[in-house]
Amino acid sequence: MKSIVTDDTEYCIICGSRATCDHHLIFGTSGRAFSEKYGLKIRLCDACHNTGEYVTCRIHDNPMAEHLSKMLGQAIFELEMVSKGMTKTEARDKMIAEAGRSWL
Repeated sequence: MKSIVTDDTEYCIICGSRATCDHHLIFGTSGRAFSEKYGLKIRLCDACHNTGEYVTCRIHDNPMAEHLSKMLGQAIFELEMVSKGMTKTEARDKMIAEAGRSWL
């Protein structure tokens, strides 16, 4: 897994258990491809990703966690673009052009 978010691919970044799946920070119809292209992924265990007993303990099916995931993905994407020479405005415009919207 190529990630610009973290180098840790062994453990779930939420609970610390053994990670078993990739979570794309920007997800949905075109979001997954966008996340793959730019490395906007983190490793999670199945429970924290989408199979946990309670909706508040997993990212998917939890509207607040889903929105925070997308905000984090956008913030990291824009920071990466600025580090490559774009202005903040150019980075935001690129985000909107490629991901379809802004979450920030």
